[in-house]
Amino acid sequence: MWKNILSIGIGGALGTITRYFLNLYTLFVGYPIGTVIENILGSFLLGILTAWFLNRKSREWVKVGVGVGFCGGFTTMSTLAADSFFLVQEVSILSFLIYLFLSLFGGLTLAFMGLLLGTKWSGEKTNESEGGLS
Repeated sequence: MWKNILSIGIGGALGTITRYFLNLYTLFVGYPIGTVIENILGSFLLGILTAWFLNRKSREWVKVGVGVGFCGGFTTMSTLAADSFFLVQEVSILSFLIYLFLSLFGGLTLAFMGLLLGTKWSGEKTNESEGGLS
């Protein structure tokens, strides 16, 4: 249990720091594109990891460290909500709708694509190891 908690803490810190730097590098745009990128990339990564961990044996602390920890720290629902309110109040309803569409449907689409890719990758590795290549 303590190994899981430590793994989540380290993964969460790394995910949060990564999110922070991504936001710093995208602030010049004037649109919360950093949050969109974080959420859709995080969804994609979590889709890959979910498929991988469903098809491969892995230690629990690794699963929770990268899934709950890193992906949880990297993606952000609270910033999505705050950015949405900002866009409605300060920019336009159209900007808000585009942002919400990209975030929600982009995240769901990339999570599904990541799941498919992760399934393919984990299946290929399993076939190679059964053939004695690893």
